[in-house]
Amino acid sequence: MQTYAYGFPRLGENREFKKVTESYWKKAISESELKSGLKAIEENTLSTYENYVDKFPIGEMTMYDNMLDTAIMLGLKSYNTPDEYYELCRGKDALEMTKWFNTNYHYLVSEIEGVGFKAASNKPKCKLAEFNKGIPYFIGPFTFLKLSKGVDKEKFKEMLLSLTNTYVELIHEFEEVQFDEPAFVLELEADEIAAIKEAYKKFEGLNVKINLFTYYEAVDFLKDLYELPVAAIGLDFVNGKANLDNIKKVGFPEDKTLIAGLVDGRNIWRTDITSAAATLKELSSIAKNVIVSNAAPLYHLPVTIEGEDLDERLLSKISFAKERLNELKLIKDVFEGNSEAAAGWNKDAGDYGLNQQIKDKISNLKDGDFIKNTPYAQRNKMQREILKLPLFPTTTIGSYPQDKELRAKRAAFRKGSLSEADYKEFIKGKIDNLIKFQEDMGLDVFVHGEFERTDMVEFFAQKLDGIATTKKAFIISYGTRGYRPPIIYGEVSRPEPMTIEEVKYAQSLTEKTVKGMLTGPVTIIAWSFNRIDIPVEEVAYQIGLCLQDEVKDYEAAGIKIIQIDEAAYREKAPIKKKDWPKYFDWAAKCFNLSSISKPQTQIHTHMCYSEFGEIIDYICRMDFDCITIEATRSKGDIIKDFKKVNFERQIGLGVWDIHSPAIPSIEDMEEVVRCSLEALSKENFWINPDCGLKTRDWPETEASLKNLVTLAKKLREELK
Repeated sequence: MQTYAYGFPRLGENREFKKVTESYWKKAISESELKSGLKAIEENTLSTYENYVDKFPIGEMTMYDNMLDTAIMLGLKSYNTPDEYYELCRGKDALEMTKWFNTNYHYLVSEIEGVGFKAASNKPKCKLAEFNKGIPYFIGPFTFLKLSKGVDKEKFKEMLLSLTNTYVELIHEFEEVQFDEPAFVLELEADEIAAIKEAYKKFEGLNVKINLFTYYEAVDFLKDLYELPVAAIGLDFVNGKANLDNIKKVGFPEDKTLIAGLVDGRNIWRTDITSAAATLKELSSIAKNVIVSNAAPLYHLPVTIEGEDLDERLLSKISFAKERLNELKLIKDVFEGNSEAAAGWNKDAGDYGLNQQIKDKISNLKDGDFIKNTPYAQRNKMQREILKLPLFPTTTIGSYPQDKELRAKRAAFRKGSLSEADYKEFIKGKIDNLIKFQEDMGLDVFVHGEFERTDMVEFFAQKLDGIATTKKAFIISYGTRGYRPPIIYGEVSRPEPMTIEEVKYAQSLTEKTVKGMLTGPVTIIAWSFNRIDIPVEEVAYQIGLCLQDEVKDYEAAGIKIIQIDEAAYREKAPIKKKDWPKYFDWAAKCFNLSSISKPQTQIHTHMCYSEFGEIIDYICRMDFDCITIEATRSKGDIIKDFKKVNFERQIGLGVWDIHSPAIPSIEDMEEVVRCSLEALSKENFWINPDCGLKTRDWPETEASLKNLVTLAKKLREELK
């Protein structure tokens, strides 16, 4: 039995990838130092693979994004220097960014309308010249095309065939390659499957072994998949449960190798080694040749549990990326007859984290608990009379720049070298300055800046029982942006108010309205490692009740606007659309449960970087008063989706792409607004950035907000 692993996190155990890349952006290191730093990270990854598994890919390392790297290989984009490369990622005209399937990883979307493909470069070949071990890695042609923009549906097959010709040029010199084709698990139409089969025929006759990986879900067309001229097929038996049933029904071809994904690449609970080995044995009775692998890339996991200071009962239940590699070895050993190899790996933690009182609360919820008593039209009238906001009200999404001083104070507080009283006084000082800053900018609705929050999910996790947080277990969300997903291990409850103190203090400093800021239950779940022992909706309702209590405390403190962010509302949706109704039913219900409030309280939500058109009807099930969304990278295209449903609530379009350091001009922002006003009422239109400002610097924040407010004033004067 062989083992095969892929997708090991590039971030590094101590976030070396982030440090070296951002040092280059700040011009603290040279181009050669950037390249040597990235090479060192890649070498460490490859040596880790070699220590644990038999087979692994080479060429996964990227300067920012592998989909962009693929576009460059195919001649769709080009660069000569790292600066030109990063301009494509985060410059003024950066590529649109969106979620990678239903994960919190983001990729850069290529626009391929009216362009041709050519083998402009060969990244895996360059990598092989350096490292000479491993299997060259490619994102497969179908997945790249399916996830790009500008593809005419009528010409999809033609474009796929042309694209595949280019792939033939790229791979023909290799002995063996890895193709990642996660788009094969989507609900594909018959003509798409036919196009895949015809395109892959172009690889016939090449003396190249293709290891084709699918993951995140089950493949619906196994028999057709078997016909492709590939040497091995990777199937996900963790997230794609139907794969096992399907393979039992249709068997597996003798001339191919089954790469069985039995180790979870998306969650951190330890693999049941005995059970996985039994599944492997069952698969070996169906498929002649089997290799054991991870199910989904490992970059959705932190690097290692080593150095984490968690409760031993929790530590004994979890595995990160490096531990997953060890699990592959354990499965192999047990499969080969060494039943003692995994002794002690799967321990019973008893009733750790369980709370019957909370379980009873959830079981007693009734339909009426998810519904507000006052309809939107009546709430809207009451709220406008209370808030008295101008046309095109301006606000920001929540966070403001977190500078070195703030991070140093937070670190000192964590270490105990700064007292809680002194830390809180420092945070108050930051809030004082921000309120004055927002007054000077001329914004209409303020925020408190979230200076006390490390992360929009981690902060709440630290305040809730039943959730653990880590010291260094970061994963990448996009580019170099990392976060530490909390671990939901038990029933979730709120022992005390979480955010009231800072927001109440901010409101005491100004006559302007200050928004209360909360992260919604779906997003907390999506950006955490969630329990798998109970239905996910039960966890969502537990968090929803905690947030509902926080909303009541805001109202008691005189807060008139409360924003409940659901950035992951689309992201968390199942890959198969047939499973959407069940998911969106509980997703909307738990948002509504969280936002139960007085009719005078205006409830906002925020979403970013999603294909909103697919879920617009489900968004409308959420009982908010105003939604803020990203619109800059899509140039306002999103508005057509809201127009379809005759959207009558308030909406704040993001007119400033905060993921780029470029300062948006008044003209650029106005273009988005003008386009949007063709479909939306000016009375319902807010003007704001498309996301929080935590990662930006103060000078660009000030310059951008000045332009934003100037635009709002200009529009008020013109359209009043």
